[in-house]
Amino acid sequence: MAKTADPDEELVRRVGQGDPAAIQAMVARKLPRMLMLAQRMLGDATEAEDVAQEAMLRAWRQAPRWAPGQAKFDTWLHRVGLNLCYDRLRRRREIATEAPPDRPDEGPAPDRGLLAMETGARVEAALAKLPERQREAIVLCHYQELGNIEAAGLMNVSVEALESLLSRGRRALRTALADMAPEAVRAANG
Repeated sequence: MAKTADPDEELVRRVGQGDPAAIQAMVARKLPRMLMLAQRMLGDATEAEDVAQEAMLRAWRQAPRWAPGQAKFDTWLHRVGLNLCYDRLRRRREIATEAPPDRPDEGPAPDRGLLAMETGARVEAALAKLPERQREAIVLCHYQELGNIEAAGLMNVSVEALESLLSRGRRALRTALADMAPEAVRAANG
């Protein structure tokens, strides 16, 4: 297999050697993306924090043994985050509850106004209703800003299959949000 250029290679090497500055840099660079990935996949801020922290802990533990060249470290970290999310989603299906848990308001800041908050909640709800694979494709490509090749690799599907998942997911989101103005949906997604 051809060696893959990895922009994180030096940072991972330094983390593996226990360099405190490198550990701080990795957390600063990777934690926000892991948090957003988990938040979009799980729709629960507390669970997202747990997943993101566990992913970072695994990255720190793996760093001394990391063998550069097989895959990018960021790709591996995304796979870890996705697997942790899927573990949580499986457990949710296994545990039936009488009432949905109370959730904090996760909408935009109050200064963005009530409309932005409602729009964000509608987009999040529509995203949560997508089948898991379509939601995963949308989150990786649109929210995590991964390219199609990298996202397809993370999902273990061909690029064509990823594009099909994206197409079906976008179509379902358009249908679910058809009554909303397009600019409101874009504003809610940042």
